[in-house]
Amino acid sequence: MSRARLRDLGIIIGVMPPGPCNAITDVPGVLVGHTTLIDDSPYVARTGVTVIIPREDEIRDDHAFAGYHSFNGNGEMTGLLWLDESGLLGSPIGLTNTNQVGVVRDALIVHDVENFESRGFKLPVVAETYDGWLNDIDAFHLEEEHVHQAIAVARNGPVEEGNVGGGTGMICHDFKGGIGTSSRIVESKSGTYTVGVLVQSNYGDRALLRVDGVPVGRAIGPEIVPLPWEEPPQGGSIIVVIATDAPLLPVQCRRLAQRATVGLARAGGVGHNGSGDIFLAFATGNHIPADLSVRRTLEMVPHEHLNPFFEAVAEAVEESILNSLTAAETMTGYQGRTVYALPLDELERIMNRYRP
Repeated sequence: MSRARLRDLGIIIGVMPPGPCNAITDVPGVLVGHTTLIDDSPYVARTGVTVIIPREDEIRDDHAFAGYHSFNGNGEMTGLLWLDESGLLGSPIGLTNTNQVGVVRDALIVHDVENFESRGFKLPVVAETYDGWLNDIDAFHLEEEHVHQAIAVARNGPVEEGNVGGGTGMICHDFKGGIGTSSRIVESKSGTYTVGVLVQSNYGDRALLRVDGVPVGRAIGPEIVPLPWEEPPQGGSIIVVIATDAPLLPVQCRRLAQRATVGLARAGGVGHNGSGDIFLAFATGNHIPADLSVRRTLEMVPHEHLNPFFEAVAEAVEESILNSLTAAETMTGYQGRTVYALPLDELERIMNRYRP
């Protein structure tokens, strides 16, 4: 059976409607680009970089309010100290493997300097998950040019998922994982807005996987789909990026980021000790010039109107994780290791058994 998105299989998560592409790019101005590196010589490469660009790459001059949440901190996301201090995001967001965060960070700075001149100090946001099971991570495949390529191909519209970009070598719930995305249209008392999510999934045990509450992982034992290892590692991670066009303040962005935990838990994530589960939310509904030399008038959605946004985040995170699984394909990589994709025919059979 060819790979598909979750909704292509007739499996609907939650009750809120998705945007036109059911992707983070449904939020106006948000672009996504991938560079995927797959090679077997001279070293085994199963890695890449994903870049999320807010405001159609005007983010360095027109900042966005942002906040983050660390559910379990065994991971890295650069730039968080100043983001926490100022509540502002002023750069594209990069996702890659653990060993190449620095390369991506530096490349984002070079991109700014070469294309937008040098406008003050730069603290780009770059996050990672570990792909060393399928990728020869110590070979350092990713170079500055690969980041520039991802920026150059960044687009709105449908987003590639599964074995692409930063998600190329990732594993989720003992199946092949990677990049996944989803969105929700929010009808609130303050107006209609979009919430979009993109994840890089690389966490979780098989037995914990749930799809719309159904214990799919327990039903697909190693006799059906072999596990990728005899002794599972003690860690694994997920990065979640949340975007919205609503006029939220930094504290409200942080509250949205915290709700990613709900969607992760619904899919079967518990925040294991060795897991880096770090969530970032940004909101483009206010415009904050980088040269903020005059007083500004801001808008905000009242806290009392945020419940639909919280629900949207939970639904979209859950669906993004599941899309990363249904899109990903079986991969053989470093030292001949193979990680099998979630079998979609088996998934449909299990879901049909639980449907009324």
